[in-house]
Amino acid sequence: MSNLSPEQARLDPYTCAAENTDLTLQEKITDLHTVIKNAKIGMLVTRDANGNLHSRAMTPATPYSDTQLNLVFLANNVSHKFEEIENDAHVNVSFCDPSSTNWASYSGRARVTQDKDLINKHWSSFITGYIGDLKDGVHKGDKNDPRVAVIEIIPDEIKYWITKHSSAVRTAQVALGAATGKATSPGELRTISKEEVQLAQGLHSK
Repeated sequence: MSNLSPEQARLDPYTCAAENTDLTLQEKITDLHTVIKNAKIGMLVTRDANGNLHSRAMTPATPYSDTQLNLVFLANNVSHKFEEIENDAHVNVSFCDPSSTNWASYSGRARVTQDKDLINKHWSSFITGYIGDLKDGVHKGDKNDPRVAVIEIIPDEIKYWITKHSSAVRTAQVALGAATGKATSPGELRTISKEEVQLAQGLHSK
């Protein structure tokens, strides 16, 4: 079943063929996690005071639960992205796995915190390599460094695309579609709505 109107479905047969709304929320979350784990790195997009959009590569912190949809990043709070989040908390985070062409896009809001429990839960020694030890006894690049902060992304909507077929099958499907003039989708386009995000947050908090 598609969320497109009849006219949209007629003019955009690819999306119409790709959309899959006949899944449980847990099925969608599980496959979304697969996309993120395989992609490994997301691009966090923020907006500065002049309206310019900036993106940078970020690795989501782990662990996360089976029902979690929020993304957590640990970062240096002196960097420009924190100024931009303060200017406008609306952000996007996108993931792409080139090996499968699977992708995911989070639209939501960023929340910044220095909650020690969250930092301890998600801390990785790799963070030190990004922010450095300034050798001043305070900015040591460890979990107690005052520069370390959490950026938590609370999604309003998540869209992602996932394939269950090999590269050879996907190529054959597209080639057949090109030869016959019939749009084909070698994967599925899925949406996790704001209502589903809120439901998942309730499950995650239990």
